[in-house]
Amino acid sequence: MEAKSSQEEYKQVQKDLQQLREDLANLTHALTEGQKNNISSLRDEIRRESREAFDQVKKTGNDALHRAKDAGDRAVNEVEHKIEERPFLSIIIMFLVGVLVGKLLDR
Repeated sequence: MEAKSSQEEYKQVQKDLQQLREDLANLTHALTEGQKNNISSLRDEIRRESREAFDQVKKTGNDALHRAKDAGDRAVNEVEHKIEERPFLSIIIMFLVGVLVGKLLDR
């Protein structure tokens, strides 16, 4: 009777081990799928935030470019206005600057 009982216990242990293997496989599969979903959602979030950051930098860069262009345009207009106010003085100043640059380049 003990042999039969031991054999039944052995079969029960085998069944329990098989059930544990299946449970472990199911758990591993569930964890893998959960991680895939987490990675996918993180990837999507990183892409979205990267796009937002790029758009923000692009907007800031465009704003800075427009401000620099406006400042350059104002400077050019101011110089043109000064030349129109005093054309003879502007010609003399340009002549003297040319002479000075010529002397510096001769050395």
